[in-house]
Amino acid sequence: MRYDPDRRHRHSIRLKGFDYSSVGAYFVTVCVQGRMGLFGELVDGEMHLSPAGEMVLEVWNQMPEHYPGVGTDAFVVMPNHIHGIIVLKNVAPRGRPDPRGRAGVGGQAQGPAPTGLTLPDVVHRFKTLTTSRYVRGVKELGWPPFDKRLWQRNYYERVIRDEDELRAIREYIVHNPLGQDADEENPYR
Repeated sequence: MRYDPDRRHRHSIRLKGFDYSSVGAYFVTVCVQGRMGLFGELVDGEMHLSPAGEMVLEVWNQMPEHYPGVGTDAFVVMPNHIHGIIVLKNVAPRGRPDPRGRAGVGGQAQGPAPTGLTLPDVVHRFKTLTTSRYVRGVKELGWPPFDKRLWQRNYYERVIRDEDELRAIREYIVHNPLGQDADEENPYR
């Protein structure tokens, strides 16, 4: 079958011209493919994580340890999606000492500064790590299998513009299990 760009062209849902490597906070929602409830269940407005949901929470919490310049903020695992705030920070320069024994300008290390991650890089790594661990859980621990892929191809994001918006999004995330009946990602509403 011949490729038809008009029929299969995928459009980006990212802001055109925005630099997603910019320092700042981003609100992300990542959904399970087919909205399957793999990560636990809501009981009386409280989220009870399955072992798979606990794994997703663990991966989220470990991201700042593994990726310099990446911070995490408010986060919630729901039965079939996650909401979280990813913070991209300035990365302190690292490099090799000057072989001539001189310190760099102002005592700074010499050599190239590391390249920071973009928001799509961070989300991709999160999805890859959780998928790998989930597959292991299916094979070794009997977790429910998923069809073709764990996560949907894309994700939703919002650039957080100021402290008021950050506060409001944190509140939304913390109270998300209580408002699950109104959550558009809830297939059971």
